[in-house]
Amino acid sequence: MLIAGVGGLVFVPIFKSITHLPPYVGMMLALGTVWLISEYIHPEEDFTEERKHLYSAHTALSRIELSSILFFLGILVAVSALESVAVTGSDGQVVGLLRYLAEGLDKLVPNQNIVIIIIGFLSAIIDNVPLVAATMGMYTDPMDAELWHFIAFSAGTGGSMLIIGSAAGVAAMGMERIDFIWYFKNIAWLAFLGFISGCLVFIAIAPYLHG
Repeated sequence: MLIAGVGGLVFVPIFKSITHLPPYVGMMLALGTVWLISEYIHPEEDFTEERKHLYSAHTALSRIELSSILFFLGILVAVSALESVAVTGSDGQVVGLLRYLAEGLDKLVPNQNIVIIIIGFLSAIIDNVPLVAATMGMYTDPMDAELWHFIAFSAGTGGSMLIIGSAAGVAAMGMERIDFIWYFKNIAWLAFLGFISGCLVFIAIAPYLHG
């Protein structure tokens, strides 16, 4: 099941590049494949029809937090709406609102590395998913540019400074009964040190990695 699940995730971008269909079609195809596999595997020697429902995809899907899915869906829709709002940029050309905000940030904070580090801090308060989605509308650098690597690192690791900064942290709060205040007192400063250290190392080695 682990191989099928991970393989399904890897399959989605491959499906998108081959068929040029929306990614959700590949996701549904992967889910259907995993569902079929779950109907035919036998996780126990004494696997009976009465216990079959415990290992079904239907039972697994029933344990998903629908509120979290709706939260991320709403955030991504809001980001897309902001990206589609047309405003006049500093050069007189019409650009999206997020691109206009990026230009304003560049003027306010000339150093782009500092802007990305600020995004890392914000991801600990908001969430890394909407922030990364927003930056995709803010910047137009090539796909493999240093900017995207740094944003991925900053938003991904910066969110760990607070337990509410990532979906995994919120899930851990519910599953392991982790208290927000306990995490803030005992883990946040360690995550902060790791985040800042990683940013400094990335800035130092980036010129050698990206020429």
